[in-house]
Amino acid sequence: MGDKMTPMPFSQLMNWVRQEQGKQESVFGVYRPYRADESHNRELFGRTLETPIGPAAGPHTQLAQNIVAAYYAGSRFFELKTVQILDGDDLPVEKPCIRAEDECYNCEWSTELYVPQAQEEYIKAWFLLSFMAKEYGLGQMDGFQFNMSVGYDLEGIKSPKVNSFIDSMMDAKDTETFHSCRQYLLEHVEQFEYVTKEDIESISSRICNSVTLSTLHGCPPQEIERIAVYLIEEKGLNTFIKCNPTLLGYEFARNTLDQMGYDYISFGEFHFLDDLQYEDAIPMLKRLMALANNRRLEFGVKLTNTFPVDVKNKELPSQEMYMSGKSLFPLSMALAARLSREFDGALRISFSGGADYHNIKDITDAGIWPVTVATTLLKPGGYQRLLQMAEKTRETGVSFQGVDADKALTLAQDSISDSHYKKALKLLPDRKMKKTVPLLDCYTAPCQEACPIHQDITTYLKLSGQGNYEEAMEVIAEKNPLPFITGSICAHNCMNMCTRNHYESPVNIRGAKLLCAEKGYEEYRKTIQKGELSGKKTAIIGGGPAGLSAAYFLTKCGMPATILEKSGKLGGVVQNIIPDFRISGDVIGHDIDLCLSYGAEVRLNTEITDLAALKEEGFEFIILAAGASEPGILNLKTGETMNALHFLHEYKETDKNVNIGKAVAVIGGGNTAMDTARAAVRTNGVKEVSLVYRRTKRYMPADEEELLLAMQDGVKFMELLSPAELVNGQLICNVMKLAAADESGRRAVTETEETVSIPADTVIAAVGEGIPKEFYIKNGIELTSRGRVLVNEETLETSVPGVYAVGDGLYGPGTVVEAIRDARMAAESILGRKAARDFDITSSDPKKLYGRRGILKETLSEQEENTRCLGCKSICENCAEVCPNRANLALFVPGFTKHQILHVDYLCNECGNCRSFCPYDSAPYLDKFTLFANEADLNNSKNQGFAVTDRKNGTFLLKYMGSLYTGKAGEAVDAVPEGLLKIVETVINDYDYLLG
Repeated sequence: MGDKMTPMPFSQLMNWVRQEQGKQESVFGVYRPYRADESHNRELFGRTLETPIGPAAGPHTQLAQNIVAAYYAGSRFFELKTVQILDGDDLPVEKPCIRAEDECYNCEWSTELYVPQAQEEYIKAWFLLSFMAKEYGLGQMDGFQFNMSVGYDLEGIKSPKVNSFIDSMMDAKDTETFHSCRQYLLEHVEQFEYVTKEDIESISSRICNSVTLSTLHGCPPQEIERIAVYLIEEKGLNTFIKCNPTLLGYEFARNTLDQMGYDYISFGEFHFLDDLQYEDAIPMLKRLMALANNRRLEFGVKLTNTFPVDVKNKELPSQEMYMSGKSLFPLSMALAARLSREFDGALRISFSGGADYHNIKDITDAGIWPVTVATTLLKPGGYQRLLQMAEKTRETGVSFQGVDADKALTLAQDSISDSHYKKALKLLPDRKMKKTVPLLDCYTAPCQEACPIHQDITTYLKLSGQGNYEEAMEVIAEKNPLPFITGSICAHNCMNMCTRNHYESPVNIRGAKLLCAEKGYEEYRKTIQKGELSGKKTAIIGGGPAGLSAAYFLTKCGMPATILEKSGKLGGVVQNIIPDFRISGDVIGHDIDLCLSYGAEVRLNTEITDLAALKEEGFEFIILAAGASEPGILNLKTGETMNALHFLHEYKETDKNVNIGKAVAVIGGGNTAMDTARAAVRTNGVKEVSLVYRRTKRYMPADEEELLLAMQDGVKFMELLSPAELVNGQLICNVMKLAAADESGRRAVTETEETVSIPADTVIAAVGEGIPKEFYIKNGIELTSRGRVLVNEETLETSVPGVYAVGDGLYGPGTVVEAIRDARMAAESILGRKAARDFDITSSDPKKLYGRRGILKETLSEQEENTRCLGCKSICENCAEVCPNRANLALFVPGFTKHQILHVDYLCNECGNCRSFCPYDSAPYLDKFTLFANEADLNNSKNQGFAVTDRKNGTFLLKYMGSLYTGKAGEAVDAVPEGLLKIVETVINDYDYLLG
C-alpha cells in the first residue's frame, strides 16, 4: 500500500483493545494507564474535562487507535486532525514528512484521509474511549472532549463535504458509523465486565461542541473573522482561532531564535508581512470575543500554529517545512504573554508549541489550558509521556480564573536561557550504529555498541545502583584497566549514543564508572592474585594508556610483558600533559597500579630506537605504543607559535609558571585546544586568553562540555577567524564566513577580504600531533600513502612480523578508550585467544523496564543513574513508541526471550519518524519484517514480510531475500529462518486481531 494507511473497522479495534488489555494490561503499546481522579476534574465548554492535556491536531489524532493510545496514557482533550476540502489522494504530502530528533519539522498539514473517513475515525474513537473509561476504570464516560479542527477558508468550510463533517461531529446520531458502533457494543455487552447496556445507550451523539479554526499562512484578517463569525453564529460552536508566531514580528522571532542557538534556521520576512498583523488581530479578537459572549459561547485563541521555515539541508523532501517543539516554545509563550496583557487575562488560550513534562505544570498554573502536544510524543516514550504530564497537572488549580500574564512572560523569558529549550552548542552527534537493523532480535544497547571496548555498561550500572561496587569494578576491569582515567576524562561515546538523549540527558555512565572505581577499587585490588608469567616475552614501547593496557591484558592472561618508557614516569599524555584541573595525579596512579598488578616489568628512562636490539634481547613480540610524538606545527607568515603539548607539559612541570605574557591566543577547536586555553587562563601573569577557530563553536571538534568549561573559565571564543601572522603583539586573522552545509551537516568556510587583530604575546597552536614516521621507517615498518602505519586491521600487526602498533602512534591523536581497544586487540593476537569475558546480568524484568519508558527524569547522583537506564539491551522498541499510528509492534513470540518487532504495512503512512530513533542506520518501516493486508500489497512492496492468505487454515505467502514462499503455520519452509516463521505463526494464533 506504500504510504496509504487503512483505517480499521470498529470490530477490529475493539478486538485489539480487549485482547491486548486482557493479556498484557496495555493498549496499543501503552503499558501504564492514567486513572482519573474526580477531585481534579475541570470544566470546559460546559463539559467535564479530567485532564487539560491531549494530542494536537496532527499525526496523533489522525486514526482511531492514535486517539485511544493517547487516552489510555492520560489525554482527555483531543484536537482532531484538521479537515479541509482538499483530502485523500488529492492532498499533496511529501514523504517522509516528519523529523523530530531535536526540534521538530514536518511538511504535512491536514488529514491524509478523505473527510468522510476522518469522520468515521473520530466517531469510532468516541465510542472506544467511552467504553474504555468504564471497562478499565480510567474515568468518567464523559470525562474527555473532542475538538474539531477545520480549515482553511470559508468557501471550503461551507462546502457540502466539510459542512456535513461539522454537523455530524456536532451530533452524530444520524450517521451510519454512530449506529454501527453502538450496535456492536450492544451485541457484545455480555462479554464486558463493567460496561452495561445502559452505559452504551447513554453514550452521547453530541461529540463536538467546539472547534479550532486553522487558516493558511497569508489568510486575510477579514476572511479569518468571517469564518469565526460563521462558526459562532451559524454553527453555535465554542471557537478557538489558531494564531501564528508571525504576530510577534520578524525581528522578535529572529532575535529570539538566534539567542537560543537556532541561528541556522532560515525563514523569510514575507510570512510576517503576509500573515495576520498584531494591530489587526487585537480588535478582531475583541469583536469575536464579544460575539461569543452574546451567544453564551466561549472564544479564545490557539497558540500557536507551527512556524514555517526553509528547507536548507534536505531535512525533508519539500521546499518549506513547519517547525515545532522546544524551539517554538519561547515564541508561543511570548505571544501568550502579550495577548494576556492586552486582554487582562480574560482571553482564553489553548496552548500548543513545545509543551512537555518540563513546562506543563507552569503552563497550566498560568491559567493556560487546554494544552495539546505533538513533538514530545514523537520521541521515544511516545504516548506514554502523557501519563507523567497528566499527573503533573494535578499540582495546579482546576478552575479558569483568567490567564496570568506575568507568569506567562516569566515562562517566555526564562525559556531563552533554559537548557530544555536552547539548542546545544555543538551539532548533534550521529546516534546511528553503522549497521542494518536485523529482522530478528534487533534489541541492542547503543551505549555498549558505541564504546570502543564494548564495556558491559548496563551490567556495571545495575551493580552500582545496588551498591555492589567491588563486583562492578570486576566487570569494569575485565575490559578496562583504566577506570579512574576513563571515569574522569573519557570522551564517552557511550553517553552520546544513550537513548535518554531523546528524553532529557544521557545516563551519566562516565560518572557512574568513576563512582565504582572510587568505592570499589581498594576491595577489588585485594582480590587480584598475581599468577606465574610464562611464555614468549613481549616488549611494549611506551608507558602511556595504550602501553599500560597492553601490559595489563598480557600479564592478566599469564604472558610476560615489559614496558619500556623513555621518560621517568608512566602515564603518557594523561600523566604529563593533561592539566590537573581535569584529572589528578593520584587518580592516574591508581590506574597505573592496576595495570601493573599482574606482574608487568617496567623500565623507565629507556628510549628505544632500534627494534632489532629488542629481538636480540629475546623479545619475540613488540608492541609500539609510543604515541603521536611529532609536534603539530602552525606556520604563520610572520611570528612563531608554541606547540600546545609543549606548553601543557611546561604548565604542569612549572606549577603554572610558564612565561607566555599577559595576552594569549590559542589556535584550534579540539579538546586539546580547550585544555590549553583553560590552562593558559590559570597561568601566572596571564590576563586574557582568546581561542581562535575558523568555524563557529557548533563545528568545533571539542566535546560540548569542554567548550562550556572553557567558556565558564573566561576564555574568549574568537570564531570565524583564520590566523595569518603575529606582528608586534597582535595576531592578525583573516575573517571567514560559513558556506552551505554538506551532506553531513558540516559547513565549509570561505575567506573574506576583512582582517581583525587579537592581542597576543604568545600564540599556542593546538593543531594535532603526528605519528613518529621516521622511527617507523628506520625500523622497516611500512606506512600507507596517507602516512599512517600499515597494519592488519584485525590484529594491528605491522608489516614487520611480531611487531604491533597501537594507540595514538597508529592513527594519530585519539582517545584513551581507543588506546585500550588497540592494546587489547594486539594482546589477543599475541595470546591467540580472548583477553576479556563478557558480562550480561542486566534486568530482564519487562514490567520494571517498561516502568521507565516515557518517564522524563533529570540526572541524579551517580549511584542512582541506574534508575534512569532504559535497559535497551532488553527493551528498545523506540520504533514502536514513536509511531503515531502503532504501525510498529512489539510481539511476544514463543521461543524468544525478547519481544520481536513487526511492522504493519496497512497502518503506516511512511511519515519516517521511526527512522530518526532506530539506533541502527535503518528505517524500521522499510527494513523490519512486515505484515501485509493482502498478497497485492506484499507484491507492491520491497519489504520482506508476509500476508496471510487463509486465516482459518493458517496459510501464508512470505517474501524473504527477494524470493516468495508459500507456507502453513507451524510447518517449516526451506530457506526461511525459523524465527520468521515463528512470527507468522504467532500472528495467526495469538494476534489474530491484526488480520482484520
